[in-house]
Amino acid sequence: MIVVGYSADEFGRAALEHGITEAKRRDTGLLVINATSGESYVDKRFAQESEVHDVEARLTDCGVPFELSQPVGVDAAEELVRAMDRDEAELLVIGLRHRNPVGKLLMGSVAQRVLLECPKPVLAVKPAEG
Repeated sequence: MIVVGYSADEFGRAALEHGITEAKRRDTGLLVINATSGESYVDKRFAQESEVHDVEARLTDCGVPFELSQPVGVDAAEELVRAMDRDEAELLVIGLRHRNPVGKLLMGSVAQRVLLECPKPVLAVKPAEG
């Protein structure tokens, strides 16, 4: 199983597309996680109903078995690392955004925590430049 850390932006969409590619290459399914600490109304990265519908349509069209999870009230990094503890989890795919050192210090970085804490391979991707 390929685990995708999804966010409702171009970084999440890049992670989803790479996750689909990896799932097809490895002949396995996808677990797409879009988590929020509970600030879902102000968390711009938490997918709202219309985007969830679009993601589900894309996943259905690609033909790969999938599960879409939207846990609320959780730490996103912890949720992704916990998913990778499952025996069937092979690879975690996340979108990577550029942040300056001060931004990382003040805000933390889900990607940085995942890269340091994940017990299995992580593929960090960026969106294609327009």
